[in-house]
Amino acid sequence: MLSFTEENYIKAIYHLSDAGQLAVSTNDIALHLQTKAATVTDMIKKLANKDLLAYEKYYGVSLSKKGKNNALSIVRKHRLWETFLVEKLGFQWDEVHEVAEQLEHIQSNLLIEKLDAFLGHPETDPHGHPIPDKNGKVKQIKQFSLSQGKNGHKYIVSEVKDGSATFLQYLAKHDLYPGVTIQIKEILPFDGSMVVQLQNKQKVTLSKATSEKILIKSNE
Repeated sequence: MLSFTEENYIKAIYHLSDAGQLAVSTNDIALHLQTKAATVTDMIKKLANKDLLAYEKYYGVSLSKKGKNNALSIVRKHRLWETFLVEKLGFQWDEVHEVAEQLEHIQSNLLIEKLDAFLGHPETDPHGHPIPDKNGKVKQIKQFSLSQGKNGHKYIVSEVKDGSATFLQYLAKHDLYPGVTIQIKEILPFDGSMVVQLQNKQKVTLSKATSEKILIKSNE
């Protein structure tokens, strides 16, 4: 059984490594967890001794198979709890992250499987992030940033990359949630900002920085 701190490190490395595909530096981990590089180095040694990750000088840290499985389990719990908090307890999607950060450390597999069944085995959380199944498999969908969309085309919002409360509140103000259909009405060549029309016919102008943080998929 891992400590809360060890689980937080494993999850941070998983996210920073693009879901386990890349190695990450100790400085990146320290910045993400808001701690000192020396503290990160000490924890890396502990986790390496537990066969949870590998470290190569000048290359970085990467999760082992065991480490990735642990990370996927934590991510699964976090996203299921976020879904529960929004769908069943009435939390707003910008309010759930910190609460789920606490709940994700619960160790009962039976509780998590009952929670999953109670929610109807959701494939994504309220932010559109995929929820790993009990075997650690993550469903892949073809998606890309809104900034890459084509003028005149319709798309479905699939995921939000920025989880900050202020950004989520901004999107909520304009009803820009995963599952919403939008149509790109105009792309401004000057700065890459775009005008999109929502299902309710409302038009919203989004900066390029905003559209890069919204993932979409085909409406077909």
